[in-house]
Amino acid sequence: MGQPSIDLPSRLLRNLKPWLSASHWRVAFSGGLDSTVLLHILANLAKTESLPALSAIHVHHGLQAVADAWPAHCQAVCDELSVPLQVVRVQVQPGASLERAARDARYAAFTAATQAKDVLLTGQHRDDQAETLLFRLLRGAGVRGLSGMPVTRALGQGSLVRPLLDITRAELEAYAREHGLHWVEDPSNQDWQFSRNYLRHQVMPLLTGRWPQAHASMARSAAHLREAQGLLDELAKIDLAQASMPGEFEWPGLPSLEFAAIAGLSDARQRNALSHWLEPLTRLPDTDHWSGWADLRDAGNDASPIWRLADGALHRSAGRLWWLSGQWLRTPVVSGDWHEPSLALRLPDNGRVMFSGQTPAGPLQIRYRRGGEVMYLAERGHRDLKRLLNERAVPGFVRGRLPLLFRGEELLAVANLPGLDGNALQGWRLHWQPSDEDQGLR
Repeated sequence: MGQPSIDLPSRLLRNLKPWLSASHWRVAFSGGLDSTVLLHILANLAKTESLPALSAIHVHHGLQAVADAWPAHCQAVCDELSVPLQVVRVQVQPGASLERAARDARYAAFTAATQAKDVLLTGQHRDDQAETLLFRLLRGAGVRGLSGMPVTRALGQGSLVRPLLDITRAELEAYAREHGLHWVEDPSNQDWQFSRNYLRHQVMPLLTGRWPQAHASMARSAAHLREAQGLLDELAKIDLAQASMPGEFEWPGLPSLEFAAIAGLSDARQRNALSHWLEPLTRLPDTDHWSGWADLRDAGNDASPIWRLADGALHRSAGRLWWLSGQWLRTPVVSGDWHEPSLALRLPDNGRVMFSGQTPAGPLQIRYRRGGEVMYLAERGHRDLKRLLNERAVPGFVRGRLPLLFRGEELLAVANLPGLDGNALQGWRLHWQPSDEDQGLR
């Protein structure tokens, strides 16, 4: 069983030492065993230790009738412990996995509640870690997935911390019995149609019957894999540093990498570097869908290949890899005449344009490229716009979004492209701010 339950407060306080300077500790309080013990220990420690402000948050999913009584139970527990409670009611979106949909709704509520320097504390313990490893192993996860649940990660503007990962469920039960605690039991935890419940009730008892230290051994394996993932992350940072040199087209504000620096790595290092780079931008693809990267990488130099992912798309153009999401995936529409050129003009799904210096005489209009446009250059005469864009190696995905300034049928300027963006003699230039959206940061 490990150490006596009487040691849990000191062990918990030791585990939470790195977060003692937080402004707020908020316990994710389901009313179940794990979070009940966690909240009880912290509320008692707060009487003798200098801890951050303590509160609890209960997320009510509304998925089963019995759960309607849980907010009142949680409120009673918090009242007894003199801990403020916030109850958040969420709508669970229907989908293939009810477990995942409920988790997504729950963590969306946690994220919204977590402010700067806040810490959200959750009650996952060592047995949960072992189940997570086994569950992900059966799904074919890689090193990152098999490293299990981290002790801490970013959440909202603060952090999520799991301070019980080195404590067993048996130790939590012993503490609860010792202190006469009461908790709710979720009936869905007995439903074996959910994979984790099947593993907990059917598989793990068989494993621990044969190997009593299975939970501890599996949690230790997860720790080894977390260390291995840390080394892979260090390697990814080294490789990405070589690929992150600024290119000519920094002004769109898009995440990008030098293609040759990534393509020159071994296949495994390519996937490792790109996984590290893409992780904050999108949900990562499974093993089968990495064929999309190979297709993009191996396409001819005259192609403009695209790898579509869950939350955006990776483009290869002008010698770089570009991450596009949000407005960049929507086709912009012309907004009409520019009646007040002294003011910035907002472009639907395409940021805004403005002049520096004088404004040219009107009437003026912003359009987008359709093909066949011709522009007059004082030193070169009339030139096809396509040729001018080719000369400047403008990325393909930018070309259809570049604001073109027309007066009647005369193309006066192409925003942001030196030599094409204005008239030096008349003293004006056309500037485009493509978007102020976050580029897919989740």
